[in-house]
Amino acid sequence: QVQLVESGGGLAQAGGSLRLSCAASGRTFSSYSVGWFRQAPGKEREIVAAIYWSTGTTYYADSVKGRSTISRDNAKNTVYLQMSSLKLEDKAVYYCAARVGIIVVRSTRWDYWGQGTQVTVSS
Repeated sequence: QVQLVESGGGLAQAGGSLRLSCAASGRTFSSYSVGWFRQAPGKEREIVAAIYWSTGTTYYADSVKGRSTISRDNAKNTVYLQMSSLKLEDKAVYYCAARVGIIVVRSTRWDYWGQGTQVTVSS
């Protein structure tokens, strides 16, 4: 069974940086995509960034492009999301997700989810 455990959320100032970690276990993830989604109160869950494990192909939402980097550590089976130049609108619960196959945007097509980590951005 795939397990995803997020860490690294918390309080950050606008303009600051934060690194989220997703520790993945239960599978060999070479044929998986791992992504980060976020959900703010009253809004739908949206993709932030994703990486296709075997090739390292990445995807970024326009809202974070240029100020976020997703990466993976094969030895640790961990995916990171480094976010910088944080904005107030980045405040949300961030979820790690995994699916077999290529990156897709729609959250309903992802199979496995972590429990989420809160990111709060203050002015």
